[in-house]
Amino acid sequence: MPEASINKKRLRADNPVVAFLKENLGILIALCVLCLVLAINPTTSRSFLSTQNIFNVLRQTSTNLYLACGMTMVIILGGIDLSVGSIIALSGCIAAGCVVRHNLPLGVALLAGIVVGVLVGVFNGIVVAKTTIPAFIVTLATMNIAKGIAYVYTGGSPVRVMTQEWQFIGGGYIGVFPTPVIILILILIVTGLIMNQTKLGRHMYAVGGNPQAAEFSGINVARVKFLVHVFTGLMAGIAGVVLASRMYSGQPTAGEGAEMDAIAAVVVGGTSMAGGSGKLGGTIIGGLIIGVLNNGLNLMNVNSFWQYVVKGVVILLAVYVDFIRHKKEK
Repeated sequence: MPEASINKKRLRADNPVVAFLKENLGILIALCVLCLVLAINPTTSRSFLSTQNIFNVLRQTSTNLYLACGMTMVIILGGIDLSVGSIIALSGCIAAGCVVRHNLPLGVALLAGIVVGVLVGVFNGIVVAKTTIPAFIVTLATMNIAKGIAYVYTGGSPVRVMTQEWQFIGGGYIGVFPTPVIILILILIVTGLIMNQTKLGRHMYAVGGNPQAAEFSGINVARVKFLVHVFTGLMAGIAGVVLASRMYSGQPTAGEGAEMDAIAAVVVGGTSMAGGSGKLGGTIIGGLIIGVLNNGLNLMNVNSFWQYVVKGVVILLAVYVDFIRHKKEK
């Protein structure tokens, strides 16, 4: 075979754009079809294609993708984190409370909210790493604990913060882009580097694929689990303060169902619930699909109860496709 032809094939194989398109072709087509349907639907076309609506979709999707970055790692490990929605509520309430009740500077208040998320992640990570209790059970418990603390701290009422500085984090713009989108870009870069360029990323896939084999090969499985859950708590803490900023308040009811949207984004993006495989690129597309789907259902005035049904069906279909794919591989 001529050398030029070999080099062309190697370039095509090594091209990250080609690899990305090949890995995510199915969900990319699904996203394009969904956008096309909403763009040509007489009920939604004018609203969906407006600049304001596109920015709203990006802003709302950003919060979900913060969570999905951490959730991708947890699911690659073969676990799941149900506590992220409650961490959003607790982090937002603590951050808002630091401003209103304790008169702390904005930067300190935001840091306090994020630290709360990290601490819950540390707790999850220690219990999951040091015991044989499944992550599902551990995070189910912390979901209720964090939610309860948020209600106790606020007395069940929102903690309102009406300053422009507070609103900027979740509702402001840097140039033409919403602030949460800029934050998302930074988070995606950091997450991508962790997953693809660090030992933690490589070990994470190994642990998710076969924990015993990973242990025998010298990987500190407990450390990997601990760090992944800490990172997930960090992402939830950031999501909490950004969402509280956007709503001008810390609310103990914030983040309800957020864990389901994050899981949906990860699963729709092709990360296997069995662990050991998954890509951040797929999660990003999955998050966009969930965001556009939510937006489209709202624009069509679909009852919120039915929206839960639709999202449940989407998750079930995504898991079923993953099941079929693994069955074929065997």
